[in-house]
Amino acid sequence: MNLNFLEAGDGPPVVILHGLFGQARNWAGVAKLLADRYRVVSVDVPNHGRSPWTDVVNYPVMADAVRAFLADKGLTGAAMVGHSMGGKVAMTLALNEPSAIGDLAVVDIAPVPYDHDTGDYLAAMRALPLADVKSRDNADELLSGAVRDPAVRQLLLQNLARGENGYEWRINLDGLHTGLAALHGFPDGLREAAFKGRTLFVAGAKSNYIDGNGRAEIRRLFPTADIAVIDGAGHWVHADKPAETAAALQRFLATRS
Repeated sequence: MNLNFLEAGDGPPVVILHGLFGQARNWAGVAKLLADRYRVVSVDVPNHGRSPWTDVVNYPVMADAVRAFLADKGLTGAAMVGHSMGGKVAMTLALNEPSAIGDLAVVDIAPVPYDHDTGDYLAAMRALPLADVKSRDNADELLSGAVRDPAVRQLLLQNLARGENGYEWRINLDGLHTGLAALHGFPDGLREAAFKGRTLFVAGAKSNYIDGNGRAEIRRLFPTADIAVIDGAGHWVHADKPAETAAALQRFLATRS
């Protein structure tokens, strides 16, 4: 699978995996800050951006696609940063094949199931009458009844593009809908695994994604993990506080053995 990616900087490689509904370019701000010291490779995760879609949407399938990408690009053993869904892809890869990655940084997600509202967002996107969309502003207006938060709408609408026959979604909405329960969860087969490599979890102080239960599972599956909390940041830590997020990642990466 030929995953799409963006690349910046020179130095030790750092691979970034974005979250659900996102794209590699969402991390451009942090990537630019890291690129002073590192070769930053931001990947469009399968079923997102310009990367191919998969028949089955779950973490083992996406992690295997990322593993193959790393091998193809000579990035096996690179440090990896994963946010939200991308963090679960990264954790799945680390637990299944620890030799595939080096240092691991997981941003505002834990290896536990969640009861998200992303199903509502998917339903709203699938219900958008694409034939009636005249512009992106028009699409934003049509989506506003179901998705009240303007920032969330902008995240979703970055996946809308004008094709030859009008506007179209460039994200695997049907596959994500079918695989949503798996994406909200975490692979049961990894519950007895452990990744002993260097690991950092970055949490937004205003987010509840890493709670007491999540911290317990982090300690069990990632016994060397440290947790850094970014003040003033919600779940989209990299968007809310890009400089602080980059600084936390730089401190972690700079202390590698």
